[in-house]
Amino acid sequence: MRRTIPALLLLLAPLSALAQQHAMTHEDVWLLHRIGAPALSPDGKLAVFSVTEPSYDSTQNVSDLWIVPTDGSAPARKLTNTKGGEGGATFSPDGRTLAFTARRDGDEAEQIYLLPLEGGEARRLTSISTGASGPKFRPDGKAVLFQTTFNAGASTLDEQKKLADEQKARKDTARTYDSFPVRFWNAWLEKKEPMIGWQEVDGKTPTIVRVAPLRGSFDGGGGEILNPTWTPDGRSIVFEASANRDHGMYEPTETALYSVAAGGGTPKRITPAGTSYSNPEFAPDGQALYALESRTPTQKQIYFVGRLARFTGPDWSQVSVVTSGWDRSVSGIAFSADSRQIYIQAEDDGTTKIFRFPATGGAPEIVHAPAFGAVTDLQSEAGVFVGKFSGSTEPGQIVRFDPVKKSYTTLTSFNKERLAQIYLPKPEHFWFTARNGKKIHSIIVPPPVVEPGKKYPLIAFPHGGPNSMSADGFSTRWNYHLLTAPGYYLIMTNYTGSTGFGEKFANDIERDVLRGPALETLEAIIEAAKKYPQMDLTRQCAAGGSYGGYLMNWYNGTTNQFKCLVNHAGAVNNESQYGLNDGGIDRELRMGAPIWETGKGQWFDQSPIRYSKNWKTPMLVTQGEQDFRVPLSESMTTFKLLQRLKVPARFVIFPDEGHWILKGPNSRKHMEEVMGWFRKYLDPTL
Repeated sequence: MRRTIPALLLLLAPLSALAQQHAMTHEDVWLLHRIGAPALSPDGKLAVFSVTEPSYDSTQNVSDLWIVPTDGSAPARKLTNTKGGEGGATFSPDGRTLAFTARRDGDEAEQIYLLPLEGGEARRLTSISTGASGPKFRPDGKAVLFQTTFNAGASTLDEQKKLADEQKARKDTARTYDSFPVRFWNAWLEKKEPMIGWQEVDGKTPTIVRVAPLRGSFDGGGGEILNPTWTPDGRSIVFEASANRDHGMYEPTETALYSVAAGGGTPKRITPAGTSYSNPEFAPDGQALYALESRTPTQKQIYFVGRLARFTGPDWSQVSVVTSGWDRSVSGIAFSADSRQIYIQAEDDGTTKIFRFPATGGAPEIVHAPAFGAVTDLQSEAGVFVGKFSGSTEPGQIVRFDPVKKSYTTLTSFNKERLAQIYLPKPEHFWFTARNGKKIHSIIVPPPVVEPGKKYPLIAFPHGGPNSMSADGFSTRWNYHLLTAPGYYLIMTNYTGSTGFGEKFANDIERDVLRGPALETLEAIIEAAKKYPQMDLTRQCAAGGSYGGYLMNWYNGTTNQFKCLVNHAGAVNNESQYGLNDGGIDRELRMGAPIWETGKGQWFDQSPIRYSKNWKTPMLVTQGEQDFRVPLSESMTTFKLLQRLKVPARFVIFPDEGHWILKGPNSRKHMEEVMGWFRKYLDPTL
């Protein structure tokens, strides 16, 4: 290993003594420019994307649209320069006009704006009190589709105004519900109705297409309309909607694809029952409709890989599965210019890769397997592919992808100067075979500098989900290099239940929600230390959020190997979380039995509260008070038990946050608490 500066000196020395480099700070994490997904012009020559310049004061955040030629002939330049942010950019079919969403001075809510790319100022297209978002040009370029939300029961702008006025005049504050769900993530669901609208580019009045009569679940039951898109002939609109969300407490919910005439009418369901479909997208030649397919959970199997479905024939009634037999989940697609090939993004063995499939189905071919980071948000037009590259050492750049060379060219250079000042060692992939016979993948992030002969503490950081994957990515919430900045190793293990390792691997957690994954993550630490001997196994802490926090509570009752634990929004009691969280029957399916079936399933056996008498490890507990996924009561119970058992503990609550700590000052405070807890229990002298 190369000789480097000791970590303590790294934190104290002036920049000039360290060749202008320093360990990651929260300011570095938070203030780096954030790059949005690109939108391509129809000829593939230009890419437009948003760039956010964040601030700890949210009122000072700046977000503008930028444009860059995809041949790399010129640097990116700013298209807009306003106080309000812009997003959702899309090109007109002739490439001359850009539609985007913004809230500018005088707007009651976000509206759709049109910007001529040949010169001139953006003009507001819509003026709707409820706002408009998600613009999409009609294929002839003469109208723009958008989404909005009305009060339940309103189908026209006049009816919406009347109901809104009545709502404002109410003196009571009661919420009433006749079906489930009643709240979602961090908000109580309101009596709202999602609507589809469109407006001629030269028109003044929008056409509102109400789809609620199709099913009551589109109203206050929490239903959603997502991803509306024009059919190739521009006469109809295809969209995604919940099919039975109001039945969520007694049957798995599904999403279906529907079509409705552009002028309105009764929507027609396109997709069959028994399977969910989402993200509808037409092939460039207009001959097929594609969508992501997710099979409905059952008592026998909960997790299924997401597949790509293809719809053809009259009214798109003939369905086939392009990725049938492939044991990976589709997360995004792009088309070749002739519509004969599809490029698919998918998690695979700890990385996100790009695969190529024949459009009608067949064997996959890997066209991009990155050594680090990933290319995501892939878009294609006229045979040109662009996407966004990001990784733990790179927050994001717009790139052009070459499927022939199987490589990419970077088109932007945001954050270059600031990143050059930070020590950012690349993560390493690590595999071992667990005692249960499974091959387990982990990602190891070393300290900023490693001095030969020195030992460094270890932080174990299992991901949430649990059906998710630790990958080489950049995060503003749990940034890998911020966690390692004091001189720690970080290990992130993709335990059983993780995605990207096959359907069975992910589904196996459903009857072993804690014990098996916990043992795998503990084994991973021991095995990693054999390959990385400078890991100090006498100084270990662990941290996790959501499912990871749930695992922290399990650790505390089943192992004493950690000096301390950090638990963010982690469940402690399977039964109480079932009663208070925003989910439906999915919890019952995961536990293997209804909650009233005593002695069955995992309600009792794998509930951390049942092992709390063994708790001895100091724990930091953090929680957003508006979190309805893992409600405050779970963290409150955890803290009370720690106090009852006289275990050192600290409880940090953020009254204005939900499941994630997202506001700048709160994020900084949260990480100060986390890193302070680590320092308290790991030797700060390193």
